[in-house]
Amino acid sequence: MTAPDLAALQPRLPSPLRPLADERFTRRGVTLLLKRDDLIHEALPGNKWRKLALNLRAARGRPLLTFGGAYSNHLRAVAAAGRLLGFPTIGVVRGDELADRPLNPSLAQCAADGMRLVFIDRSTYRQKHHPGTLARILAEARAQDSYVVPEGGSNSLAVQGCTDLGHELRDAADVVAIACGTGGTLAGLAAGLAPGQEALGFPVLKGGFLATDIRRLQTGAFGAPTANWRLDDRFHAGGYARTTPELDAFADDFEQRHALPLERLYVAKLLHGLSTLTEEGAFPPGTRLAAVITGRPGPEALDRSSR
Repeated sequence: MTAPDLAALQPRLPSPLRPLADERFTRRGVTLLLKRDDLIHEALPGNKWRKLALNLRAARGRPLLTFGGAYSNHLRAVAAAGRLLGFPTIGVVRGDELADRPLNPSLAQCAADGMRLVFIDRSTYRQKHHPGTLARILAEARAQDSYVVPEGGSNSLAVQGCTDLGHELRDAADVVAIACGTGGTLAGLAAGLAPGQEALGFPVLKGGFLATDIRRLQTGAFGAPTANWRLDDRFHAGGYARTTPELDAFADDFEQRHALPLERLYVAKLLHGLSTLTEEGAFPPGTRLAAVITGRPGPEALDRSSR
């Protein structure tokens, strides 16, 4: 098997870096820049391209199996990659109770792109990283020959791919901020930045476990963790796919001010966190603050009321 020709998909790299005038930042002397990774590719936007590219080359056209929840951006990206590049995809979905329900818009998009969906119970899903459990999942899914990518796409190849994001932002900002799910993008971003730059992550899941995962990912990819990143755990709004009236009001206001639709599971939480920190005086006047826009609104935006 040969590696797919990713260049044929014509990704927009480096992604644009654009200033955004917002008085909540300018009145504090902070320059806000948007790193528009959501414009890299229509079907594989943002960190999905950066995390998948090296994995797709390593898979060399084999069926690709990965994991995700019912609203997983990662599952949709893998399904789209399979459709565009012509290889089979299998999505292992958390929650066997979903098997007998109509597909939500996110999973329906995966299926439309040719992904075979396999639903497993939540207890087994939590143990998927154990070799024995993984082997059983692969056997039951009839996917023993598959190339396996973990939930969220975060493995050593993904982390290495995300160093390019840091390289593109070298010397362009003092602080680079990103919303974090599994931590792979932040792990690579921080490793790619220049000395003196800082990466700031906003976890979208609660639990306080992410710092350990990021250090583990950096050690696996580079031999040791870097010291140029930190996390702020206050802005997850209750967990993944959760929101609050305050977050919804912020996102609605931001969209009206800037005519920029916000992806709500990650990007809205990122910008809300940055706005709050700026109001708290966390960034000295003169700070150049880059916010990485990792995705655009997906099918879950149409189905938000059902969650």
